[in-house]
Amino acid sequence: MSRAPRDVPVRLIDPETSRQGDGAAPATDVDRIDPREPVGSLQVRSPWRMAARRFRAHKMAMLSLVLLVMIVLLAFVGGALWHYKYNVWTSDLNKKPSLKHPFGTDSTGFDTFSQVLRGTQRSLEIAMFVSVSSTIVGTIYGAISGYAGGLLDSFMMRVVDLFLTFPIIAVAAVLTHNIGPKANGWFWISMILASLTWPYVARVVRGNALAIREKEYIEAAHALGASRARVVFRHVVPNVISVVIVIFTILVATSILAETALSFVGFGVQPPDTSLGLLVNSAQTAVATRPWLFYFPGLFIIMIALTANFIGDGLRDALDPTASKGRA
Repeated sequence: MSRAPRDVPVRLIDPETSRQGDGAAPATDVDRIDPREPVGSLQVRSPWRMAARRFRAHKMAMLSLVLLVMIVLLAFVGGALWHYKYNVWTSDLNKKPSLKHPFGTDSTGFDTFSQVLRGTQRSLEIAMFVSVSSTIVGTIYGAISGYAGGLLDSFMMRVVDLFLTFPIIAVAAVLTHNIGPKANGWFWISMILASLTWPYVARVVRGNALAIREKEYIEAAHALGASRARVVFRHVVPNVISVVIVIFTILVATSILAETALSFVGFGVQPPDTSLGLLVNSAQTAVATRPWLFYFPGLFIIMIALTANFIGDGLRDALDPTASKGRA
């Protein structure tokens, strides 16, 4: 009596990551069998697992992620452990970088390393607040606009177009000047910048929502009696998350540069607090005589902005592999 054939264990792989050499056989969806898996098992990789695998293959994105994490840990953990405080004078005036003061000191004896760490903390806090709040508001606004369509969509997009005409730095400077000294606190600066950047998120999300509203599962949700709010938050918003994640990383870099520009022209964070932009502004007259006061905070600004942009590029390629093919 013949035996029934046993199930063959297979594993589905991501076709985007398969490599084909010259003359090699075409890539298939079956990977090599892992002997540790039980016979008859079937492992299907989710889209998020495949996206994570593509992101790990992006060397610049991974390097940038490691570097950004190191900067964050240095700013928040290193700043708390460093023996000099950013607002405490020392007897060392105008000292060049050394083991005692890695980034030197200024004319009043402040340790520049502790000030850069404090400035990085404040700039990162502003950037994260702006990015998170702008992403949340813009995503909800854009999803509602794209799903609703018609006159409501037209009206909501005219509001977005109005906001997009505002020059962010100029309007933020005017608002902080008119509101008064309390606007120079990091929270109010973050609120003002977030109120001017959410329309960029809304515009992108709305374009994706217009395409999603025509999908079959949206019609099925309507047929099952789902409310409009449920369709938006359970079907539209989750399907634009991949785009929103990329926008978020770009907003981090944009917010850092916006805060730097605002503080550089004197309308951002004010003493006794500090930020990277304020440190650059304070040291602009000492570039020739004490360059360490200017270049170290400037270097941190560049590193944060570049790492955030490279991480955004890696996430874009990982979450939408067809886009990377189009750029190749």
